Amino acid sequence: MGLLTEGGYPYAAGEGGEWCDRLVRGLARHEFEVYALSRSARQEEGGWYALPGNVRRIRAAPLWGAPAGTAPVRRERRRFTHHFGDLAAALTAPGDQAYRFAEGLYGLADLARDEGGLASALRSEAALRALEAACRAPGAHPGAYGARVADLLVVSGLLERALRPLSLDWYGSPDGDLGLAGVDLCHAASAGPAALPGLLAHRFFGTPLLVTEYTVRLREHYLAGPAGLSLSVRTLLSAFHRLLAGEIYGRAALVTAGDAQVRRWQERCGADPARLRTVPPGVDAGLYEAVGEACPRAAGGDGGPAGPVVLLAGGPPEPWLWEAFTVLRMAEPRVRPAVTGTAPDAPLPEGVTRVTACGPDDYAAADAVVVCAPGDGFPVPLAEAMFCGRATVAPDTTAVREVLGGTGLVVPPRDPHALAEACLALLRDPERARRLGAAARARALELFTVEQNIASFGALYLELLSRAPVRHDLASPFDGPARSRAALDASAASAPPSWAGRR
Repeated sequence: MGLLTEGGYPYAAGEGGEWCDRLVRGLARHEFEVYALSRSARQEEGGWYALPGNVRRIRAAPLWGAPAGTAPVRRERRRFTHHFGDLAAALTAPGDQAYRFAEGLYGLADLARDEGGLASALRSEAALRALEAACRAPGAHPGAYGARVADLLVVSGLLERALRPLSLDWYGSPDGDLGLAGVDLCHAASAGPAALPGLLAHRFFGTPLLVTEYTVRLREHYLAGPAGLSLSVRTLLSAFHRLLAGEIYGRAALVTAGDAQVRRWQERCGADPARLRTVPPGVDAGLYEAVGEACPRAAGGDGGPAGPVVLLAGGPPEPWLWEAFTVLRMAEPRVRPAVTGTAPDAPLPEGVTRVTACGPDDYAAADAVVVCAPGDGFPVPLAEAMFCGRATVAPDTTAVREVLGGTGLVVPPRDPHALAEACLALLRDPERARRLGAAARARALELFTVEQNIASFGALYLELLSRAPVRHDLASPFDGPARSRAALDASAASAPPSWAGRR
């Protein structure tokens, strides 16, 4: 298996490293090769995870700094200008330009294999002229039309980094290193540059591509792209990432999402619903087993609350939350809210205590759990409370309804009175809270464990491999005319239509 990452595993400081490490260790019967793109020197200096024995090797390359020495394209300058011109025109032209983007991208990929890399060409005057011509073309996007030379220099540099996988030696070499030609399945941890090597492996060798996202890479770019860029630069980069994501989703054999919100983004960006699967992230249920198996604390003698309500917030709590607690304590003075997610020196309202990091002991001390800031992704604090068998109250945002499935109370977002009333309903009916907590724990154990996550991916691996096994007839794609590029392209074109990519 070729595991493709960007800014993540095997780097200890990488995103999603824990999930990748659990996946590799959990699927011990599969052998993995990790193809990692790093984002900074600091990340590389942080070192790697301790790798298990089924990781055969690591291939790493940076998406930062100057590119490794690649000679400028001289023999095929006209060919480069044509293909890069197609890609640049797709970034600026109105309407659906996915076909033109794909032609330019794969044309550059073929040229990179023939020339040994394109890093210098992508930063050359020819690239700047092609970008300028695309921005000045009739009908070009207004945001791109005003691009200055300084803007084009920034765009060409950022495109070179994003397209750096085209120039890597990961696709077989004359010295017999098969690279991605020797893997049976490519599994990309995002639909960004990490999946680009998988696209090329699919094109060159017919290797199926599986894409997994727990946060949408394209959405992250829209919300938190590089700061300080001009409108023209943002317009061109957004178009590039949108078209690249669409090509990845369209070519992937299967695309998995962590929740319904991610899945909706993937569908709107071009993923075929028939090839979309939802695989929730896994939570280590063992950390909460003792709390979950124990009975919740008994209520007070009159059925009222006997302990605090724990608030789990992904960031600093907003003012409306304090209003909810004020209403709650006026109706039930014995409630002692405990809050996590606040700065250590931030002032708290009277009667509210601070919890640094919510753990099993904090869940055990709670009569109910309020998750008021689940964030944009999968609400992990909500799943943790479910594993602990605690009744929950949460606003109707992101994937809350999908995760709870009727085992907790859902209230309108930013409505302090609705939140307070839901908390009171649970605290004044301990039997109902216990029933909801038990149902929530059963649901979490069925759907959200690490073991369930690993088993789901193991089944997807077997499904893809059984549907479209990849043949490696010779030791290297460079050995003999039978494995020339034309033969490999023909092999990819004749792949079974059930999983072969579409244009």
